[in-house]
Amino acid sequence: MKHRFAHFIFLLLFTLIIAEQETQKAHSIEKTDANDKPSYGDTIVEGTIGEASILIPMLAGDSASHAVAGMIFNGLVKYDKDLTLIGDLAESWDISKDGLIITFHLRKGVKWTDGVEFTAEDVYFGYKTIIDEKTPTAYSEDYKQVKKAEVLDKYTLRVTYDKPFAPALSSWGSLTVLPKHLLEGKDITKSDLGRKPTGMGPFKFSKWVPGQELTLDANQGYFEGRPYIDKYVYRIIPDPATMFLELQAGGVDFMGLTPIQYQRQTTTPYFEKNFNKFRYPTFAYTYMGFNLCLRRDNSGKCIEKHPWFGDKRVRQAIAYALNKEEIVDGVLFGLGGPATGPYVPNTWPYNPDVKKYEYNPEKARNLLSEAGWRDTDSDGLLDKDGRPFEFTILTNMGNTLRMKTATIIQWRLAMIGIKVNIRALEWSTFINEFIDKRRFEVVVLGWSIGLDPDQYDIWHSSKTKEKEFNFVSYSNPEVDALLEKGRRTFDINERKKAYYRIQEILAEELPYIFLYVPDALPIVHSRFHGIEPAPIGIGYNIHRWYVPQGLQKHTLQQ
Repeated sequence: MKHRFAHFIFLLLFTLIIAEQETQKAHSIEKTDANDKPSYGDTIVEGTIGEASILIPMLAGDSASHAVAGMIFNGLVKYDKDLTLIGDLAESWDISKDGLIITFHLRKGVKWTDGVEFTAEDVYFGYKTIIDEKTPTAYSEDYKQVKKAEVLDKYTLRVTYDKPFAPALSSWGSLTVLPKHLLEGKDITKSDLGRKPTGMGPFKFSKWVPGQELTLDANQGYFEGRPYIDKYVYRIIPDPATMFLELQAGGVDFMGLTPIQYQRQTTTPYFEKNFNKFRYPTFAYTYMGFNLCLRRDNSGKCIEKHPWFGDKRVRQAIAYALNKEEIVDGVLFGLGGPATGPYVPNTWPYNPDVKKYEYNPEKARNLLSEAGWRDTDSDGLLDKDGRPFEFTILTNMGNTLRMKTATIIQWRLAMIGIKVNIRALEWSTFINEFIDKRRFEVVVLGWSIGLDPDQYDIWHSSKTKEKEFNFVSYSNPEVDALLEKGRRTFDINERKKAYYRIQEILAEELPYIFLYVPDALPIVHSRFHGIEPAPIGIGYNIHRWYVPQGLQKHTLQQ
């Protein structure tokens, strides 16, 4: 970092985040082999259960789209392997003593993959696009905190904030820098760039065969040096079991294992010889979310609470009826841990002392009885006002962990007189037709969370419109005020107090039942070298992965 203030703030933010990594490796050749040196060539094929929806990140709400777009687009800053902020398109930056002004000094000579030079005008264009009310994005809030953005010259951008904004610097790593020369005056939602993007990242778009695969080529002009790997292919395989068979057969090089695959199916000599397995904590959690609202007005504000889930006694009863340790053991095979809130353990905003819901079905029954739910006709099913307690859990097709989680929830709730149905949907349909349109009762889903603890977009009562992330319609004035407080100070102790209190309130009110924090379990064919596990994971240096010449499997045809 180039500025003492930024260095101070972000060291404080992230020194407590770094967790111990567990790595299990099996190498087919020794690193000291004379042939083991970086070479250009080969193709890596990654298996993914979900297909990208759109490749302009500010328009995408799914992880599959962001994974691909992250190879193509850049921000001004990024997180390094040790979770500190470093420059990406910004070479350096200066921050005023009061923290309200950031001046970015951009890299010179960087070009879009169509050959046009990148300038501060592109950053400014991306900023103006994301705050435009016509842009359907869930990510605009951070940039609406900017009082003024100015292009000082071709390679200098200055942003001024009206009030302190703790995530200010890190937020410029998430801004989609857009090619002004291709998009100016056009409707971004109808642009061809959503399916055929032009970026500056390590890889560039090549082709997309819907439902099958998406291919990227190495960006020969990438400003950090062209990737060693020639092509990156995402193969869309919705079923993890089928994907695993493709891994064994050589049709896939890289995938995320399920816990049972990690623990039991990859311990054979074949896998030990030909693959490297990795395990490390993720900044993510899985939850059971309740639709708290039955009817909303045009602005997304709730005007009638859900008759069942609007009562926190019902939500608490469901929490007492579930055994999280059982879910962690049965679904994750112990490769993860229980979740108690929206932050993961061993990070500085995590509050370890919030209310816990131990498995207690008797307490669950008592709470439901207090809320008016009783088995009045002795059929084993609770009812109230002549209606049985029955609802449907929605989750996404192909995610076996969530399906197994939903099945355990179904089984446990049947024991206290609640009938649960489970419906799995194709991802894009799930998001666009059910989540965005609020057509659900309960969901089992997960969030990948940022390294800064600000979660305004998920929990603030103003973020309930279509395409926004508070789709359960949670509203609490104290939480709203605490979210504001947490982002308006650079004092880490004050921020910690705010986020601790938010977790206490969420643990009491339970708009979500926080279920578990899974470990990441990637597996990569051992011909790929240069992988260096770090607190941030393994993909941060993908452009430095390589296959020694003698081990290359795919050769480009000239």
